[in-house]
Amino acid sequence: MSSIPASRPTSVTRLSLSHITAQNETNLLGTVHGGVIMTLVDSVAGVVAARHSGGPAVTASMDEMTFLVPVRVGDVVHFTSQVNWTGRSSMEVGVRITADRWDAVGPEVHVASAYLVFVAVDADGKPREVPQVVPETDEEQRRMREAEIRRSHRLAKRQAIIASREQDRAQAAAGDEAAG
Repeated sequence: MSSIPASRPTSVTRLSLSHITAQNETNLLGTVHGGVIMTLVDSVAGVVAARHSGGPAVTASMDEMTFLVPVRVGDVVHFTSQVNWTGRSSMEVGVRITADRWDAVGPEVHVASAYLVFVAVDADGKPREVPQVVPETDEEQRRMREAEIRRSHRLAKRQAIIASREQDRAQAAAGDEAAG
């Protein structure tokens, strides 16, 4: 019998992480590399996915991530992450990134948001079932609805790419027959 529950509330595995940016994380423009931020996003989301699923989970995809404002050296960057949606073995984890200055009192600035899909895996690397996420607030219900929209877009895009490739193969085969 498994010790992993059939469902978990959103709040149980929510996680926040703060990071003070340093000089060695900057690009030629003197702002923090987007890749540094993306690595931290993947790390915090991975912890949330592993906690929610009760074991290892791997990154399957990251939806578009748009940086709204640059992060500067010395900024305190905050990552807040939670599971927005669950399927059979996959989960969408949302991460909101904000920043504020280490030496000043002022409002946090929204830096970016990201949505990652993780797949829970067993010891052999095969997908395994995850608990269903249970939204507790209206905001969490909205996040779940929007996650379902993003999922349908990912699936539609995947199907369109497969169809395009099949069309290319069919055209190439028809060209080979005509030339032969």
